[in-house]
Amino acid sequence: MKRNMKQWAYDYIHAPEKKAMPILSFPGVQIIGHTVDQLVRSGELQAQCMQAVSERFDTGAAFSLMDLSVEAEAFGAPVCYSEDDVPTVHGILIHDEEEAEALKIPEVGAGRTGECVEGIRKACERIRNKPVLAGIIGPYSLAGRLLDMSEIMLLCFDEPEMVEMILEKATAFLIQYAKAFKEAGANGICMAEPAAGLLSPALMDEFSTPYVQKVREAVEDENFIFMYHNCGNISPLLDRIRALDMQAYSIGNAVDVEKVLKVIPEDRIVIGNIDPAGTIRSGTPEKIRKETLELLNRCGKYPNFVISSGCDIPPAAPLENIQAFFDAVKEYYTR
Repeated sequence: MKRNMKQWAYDYIHAPEKKAMPILSFPGVQIIGHTVDQLVRSGELQAQCMQAVSERFDTGAAFSLMDLSVEAEAFGAPVCYSEDDVPTVHGILIHDEEEAEALKIPEVGAGRTGECVEGIRKACERIRNKPVLAGIIGPYSLAGRLLDMSEIMLLCFDEPEMVEMILEKATAFLIQYAKAFKEAGANGICMAEPAAGLLSPALMDEFSTPYVQKVREAVEDENFIFMYHNCGNISPLLDRIRALDMQAYSIGNAVDVEKVLKVIPEDRIVIGNIDPAGTIRSGTPEKIRKETLELLNRCGKYPNFVISSGCDIPPAAPLENIQAFFDAVKEYYTR
């Protein structure tokens, strides 16, 4: 459903009661009765999963899967699958400059990208009462999965031209992928660029920000929001994060989200940052209630703060734990 996302963001910031906006998709397999392996390969199941989560929990937005192996696999990277866990890139695709030069930019539809786009198309047909946000990896994080995350850090110093060559190709693909999500009906994308959290401010300026902005400029408009997600330790990068000038930010639990709120302007949404694994996946309902209320009591005074998970909630997170999170949010706002 098409909607003015600038107005949606404005209304959300100014609403006295804000619905939680966790990055919640994979646990929906427990509701629809399928494995993660089946889910990540089927657009129909992804739409069913998003719809089931949207109907079960009172979320402010419907997020698609945060599967950071999809785009790398489309380029040819080997991926390891599991019945009950999120796929991961396994092995290095590009070993040298010759392979970097030979790297072909895939078409949207390669690997599982076509299923992901179809999943968004079907989800948008079924979820009409809230924005639907498609998940996409960031350029530097994608390049790191093609080169190896440790290797790319060294190459930024030793062979920056090679890194930039791969970033250009990654960005060209991500622009087309983001456009496909937009054409499928998504109200925006949530770009996960966690690897940029490992960079110095200067390296972020060189190897992440310009490429992120190219994708953003290609798709963002009043009907399509661009949310920037970084679950790394961005404390040394807060000035750079602010300079991105995004309409919405998703902040991981590696940092104190209040420090981010003190830097980001009040007219930009900041969502975060209950630990998705340590608390929501592995904690008790009592622990979840305590931490959620503590974070809301501390950060609810910021009008642009929206309670969320710090990253994608794992598939095996107990549904009663997820419900405890939403119950705590309701408790806070009904006081």
